[in-house]
Amino acid sequence: MLLLIGIVLFVLWILGFTAFHVAGGLIHLLLVFAVISIIWHLVAGRRATV
Repeated sequence: MLLLIGIVLFVLWILGFTAFHVAGGLIHLLLVFAVISIIWHLVAGRRATV
């Protein structure tokens, strides 16, 4: 789930950066959230539920 959120945020960042020219701060904020989400997904991994 976190990986999906990270990918969506990254795609929105790319679209905002290239197509829509949204405010610079918002674009970089989306990038930061995407990177944090992907890193969190890789570090946490899949945890077994009991």
